[in-house]
Amino acid sequence: MALSETENECPGGEGGESIVQTCVLGGFGESCETRALLSSLSEVHGSMVTSESATQRFLVIMNRYQEQPHLLDPHLEWMLNMILEFVRSEKSPPSLVHLSFKFLYIICKVRGYKIFMQLFPHEVADVQPVLDLLSRQDPKDSETWETRYMLLLWLSMTCLIPFDLYRLDGHLESDGGKAREPTMDRILAIAKSYLLVCDSPRDAASVLVSKFMTRPDVKQKRLGDFLDWSLTTISQTKLQQIIWMSYLFPAPTILQCLEQKNLSESSQAMLRKLGVKLIQRLGLTFLKPRLATWRYQRGSRSLAANLSMSQSTTVAATPDVETQKLEEDYDIPEELETVIEHLLVGLKDKETIVRWSAAKGIGRVTGRLPKELADEVVGSVLDCFSFQETDNAWHGGCLALAELGRRGLLLPSRLTDVVPLIVKSLTYDEKRGACSVGSNVRDSACYVCWSFARAYEPEELEPFVTQIASALLITAVFDRNVNCRRAASAAFQENVGRQGTFPHGIDIVTAADYYAVGNINNCYLNISVYIASFPEYTEAMIDHLIAMKINHWDSVIRELSTKALHNLTPKAPNYMATTVLPQMLPMAVGIDLHGRHGAIMACAEITHALYKLGLQTNRAMVFSHNTVDVITFILSTVCGLIEKLSLSKMPFKNETVINYLFVTYSLIFILLHLQVAVVSALSALCEEYYQDEPGQANSGMQDVLVSQYIEGLKSPQMLTRCGSALALGSLPRFMIHSKLNQVCLGNQMCTVSQKDGSFTEARRDAVKAIAQVCVKAGVCAHGSPDSALCSENVAGVYGALLNSMNDYTTDSRGDVGAWVREAAMTSLMDVTKLVASIAPEILLVKCMMCCLAQQAAEKIDHYRAHAGNVFLRLLHSTEPAVPHIPHQEELLSIFPTTTSLNWNAPSQAFQYITQLLGLPQYQYHTLLGLTVSVGGITETLSNQSSSMYRRTRKTLNALMSMNHMVSIPFLKMLDQILANSCFEIFTTQDNHQFCVDLLALCKECKKTKDISKLRACVTVFCGLIQFQGEVRKKVLSQLLMLLCHSYPVIRKTTASQMYEMLLTYDDVINPEMLDDVMTLLSDTNCDLATVRTHRNQLCDWLGVPRPQVVTKHTCIKLSL
Repeated sequence: MALSETENECPGGEGGESIVQTCVLGGFGESCETRALLSSLSEVHGSMVTSESATQRFLVIMNRYQEQPHLLDPHLEWMLNMILEFVRSEKSPPSLVHLSFKFLYIICKVRGYKIFMQLFPHEVADVQPVLDLLSRQDPKDSETWETRYMLLLWLSMTCLIPFDLYRLDGHLESDGGKAREPTMDRILAIAKSYLLVCDSPRDAASVLVSKFMTRPDVKQKRLGDFLDWSLTTISQTKLQQIIWMSYLFPAPTILQCLEQKNLSESSQAMLRKLGVKLIQRLGLTFLKPRLATWRYQRGSRSLAANLSMSQSTTVAATPDVETQKLEEDYDIPEELETVIEHLLVGLKDKETIVRWSAAKGIGRVTGRLPKELADEVVGSVLDCFSFQETDNAWHGGCLALAELGRRGLLLPSRLTDVVPLIVKSLTYDEKRGACSVGSNVRDSACYVCWSFARAYEPEELEPFVTQIASALLITAVFDRNVNCRRAASAAFQENVGRQGTFPHGIDIVTAADYYAVGNINNCYLNISVYIASFPEYTEAMIDHLIAMKINHWDSVIRELSTKALHNLTPKAPNYMATTVLPQMLPMAVGIDLHGRHGAIMACAEITHALYKLGLQTNRAMVFSHNTVDVITFILSTVCGLIEKLSLSKMPFKNETVINYLFVTYSLIFILLHLQVAVVSALSALCEEYYQDEPGQANSGMQDVLVSQYIEGLKSPQMLTRCGSALALGSLPRFMIHSKLNQVCLGNQMCTVSQKDGSFTEARRDAVKAIAQVCVKAGVCAHGSPDSALCSENVAGVYGALLNSMNDYTTDSRGDVGAWVREAAMTSLMDVTKLVASIAPEILLVKCMMCCLAQQAAEKIDHYRAHAGNVFLRLLHSTEPAVPHIPHQEELLSIFPTTTSLNWNAPSQAFQYITQLLGLPQYQYHTLLGLTVSVGGITETLSNQSSSMYRRTRKTLNALMSMNHMVSIPFLKMLDQILANSCFEIFTTQDNHQFCVDLLALCKECKKTKDISKLRACVTVFCGLIQFQGEVRKKVLSQLLMLLCHSYPVIRKTTASQMYEMLLTYDDVINPEMLDDVMTLLSDTNCDLATVRTHRNQLCDWLGVPRPQVVTKHTCIKLSL
């Protein structure tokens, strides 16, 4: 019914759900490349690499046409002929033959064997060569199964020649005097042998048997013996060979044999499916090959005729009664009852392929039964639709009904029984554990509706139009599974076109087409509103949401359902107020958790929608006393309802329920997933209920709230800290009046020290809250620090935010400190723009812009882009303009207002950022940021190296004192700088001070026990070897000491790096000794004592003093 998609659908994420677009090809565009590939088979077959490469390329070409294989038809013949030339050639080696058949199999797989096998040459002269080639194959060779598969298909075509096979035998005595086996017996022996294998040639062998055994000469001479052999084989095996039985002429003995084997209880789905196919074919042999005369035949199936409004109607053709009686007057064998029983059991199988095969079998067999017996079969199928049956039985029953309806075997008199069951199937959803089953049932029910549209005249379905149309639209809009929504949309569209009686069909099909229903948010929030504008569907849609969706196991579906009810309320306000809300209130206090959650949210959304509707119509919203009591109870437990009722201005001011709500908020902050909703509701709650006068807070509640949340910032529980920070940031302005200094200091307490790496989320939320509080409090340069942002407290606010810009906390999740840095950048921008617009004289801009430049030079694309955008927004801001920006004119020349810069792309961002190295105020922080994003450093840095020496020394010292996250990138940066010869100007001078300082820094790093840092340090030492003088000897001395490090991995790394270094810098050692040095460096698997001996030898060859082993003396204090 719908395109096959894998969707374990989480509807909440469907806002960005993509629409599947099929690439429609116009023809076979790779004809020339395919010819070249096929021509090259004789050249590539000898090498596994080249043959595999050619095969993979051919697979890529052919797989493009899996959806449109008919495009290959004009080209199949020449491809087949080119490949068969290699097969027929006596000079072709076996590897070329096998490769050729592999290519043939690829084509056959894409086009289908039934079409492709017809192109094989099937002259008399082809029989013996194919038979001989197939006889030479090894059935156990797993590498050449494609050869055997294609040869069996070829043989199945050649055995169709219209001559008796004995004419091909000639004289049965060979030259050696031995009797030669007849061709018929050879083919039969090969077929039998391949029917017993377990790989794909077995399928081709079954095709060969079906073609071969139906020949008149073979049927006369070999069919009886073959059937005896087949039954004997089945009785002696585990039914692995059942696949080929479906191609033979059946007999009652075969049915008896299958019953003894209990085929339906097999654990193999394919075996059960083939058993069902075989049983239905057995059943057909018991019945006359005819079409039932009693079947329902629709007179016209023209779509144009249905859409036209002509008065002429075609009447279903029905044969006369006497003809029906004559054709139905024959005996039905008793074995047929067994056949139908097996097919009905197959409808309940746990695998879809078995159920689908059984449904088609029910349709085929029923089409040959008399009317009374066929009606009994329909009744047995309807028994599958019992709530005591599993979803498998419902699915199989729907498939069977669709087949019966499509074939005209489901008479209109049965529609009164069938339609209610199909309507139930369209909403079938059974909970199993933490999820539910039934999507396949709903999809197959859509298929039933689709088949009914084609099977019946409009007047037959007219009594059921309302039921079917409403059920299909409900599934198309509200089903959780996208395949079901699309299937229902297709079925509705088919009914609109074929039947022409669905209300407002064309309008709805236009709005709810295949692509529109792909997005579940669009379905619930937009399409449902449009469909509900037609009164025939309004109440049905609302009732379905109330009965099936607001108590759904998926919380996202419950939330979408309540939002849909909010949007549907204006379509039926009286029905919502008088019928729906009274139903919701008992559910809100029921025992079902999902039902309670959905009912509470539904009450909130419907109440809010009625309130907004009342404002538009100037009508007051009136509730009964019982309704108010229940809502009061809900207010004490659910934050979402609190927010909506606060926005609705419900009359609860100065009542005890408000204190109850305050207690609820105190407890609910421990739940992280509820904090955003709680904070959103808190602001509305304070605005409505905690003001004594407009703009004046209730002093008692103000003190209690602010004190509690500030105290929560010190909690050992991270979630409590997060909730308290978010709550402080959400308080209205009147709640923080005269409390600003206390609130800001409290937030600063959340942002201090990163020693333990904990509370990262709390620091992030606290940073956000600082900006929110400051924006709400406003700015007054000479005002009170408790009431507004002023000259006395602005430094503290900026200090807290700038301190957060240095948060580089890491844990198992990675650089979590980036969350804090991102929040700090956003908060700095908000506070800066606020202050610049009112009191620019108290701004502190210099340090902020430098820190933003540092963040804009770091390696994580997302955070670099955020920092760069904040930097440019402050630089280019005109309303208000931000004063006191260091080097503002130079910055505007680097970043003009017309610049379109993609900060996410390092290739674009770093070419601008490195220009900041020429601005003294930004040099230190920019280099600090570039160090972390070591991968972005290029030779641009070398132009600044000489003039930046003093400041670089300061930066290097700062970097080495920073944490593990920065020191290792610094060492990697040094390695790249040295490798790119950025310090080449220092190599011409012996013992330059810059080189000495670099060496001293790296020597300090060598003392660590961190393997990653030691490896980076070894790489930098090898890069420092380019410097001349004493620096080189000291570097060699450090490397030779690391060559005897206590960690074997460091010894091995050092030896490998020195090996590469000596190959790169040929002036380090005398060329005559190079081979000996390389030999010693290559041997690093020795024990430490042997390595130390080798190290000392290297010291002598390199002219470096041997390191002396220092003995550690341990003082032992004796107690007398």
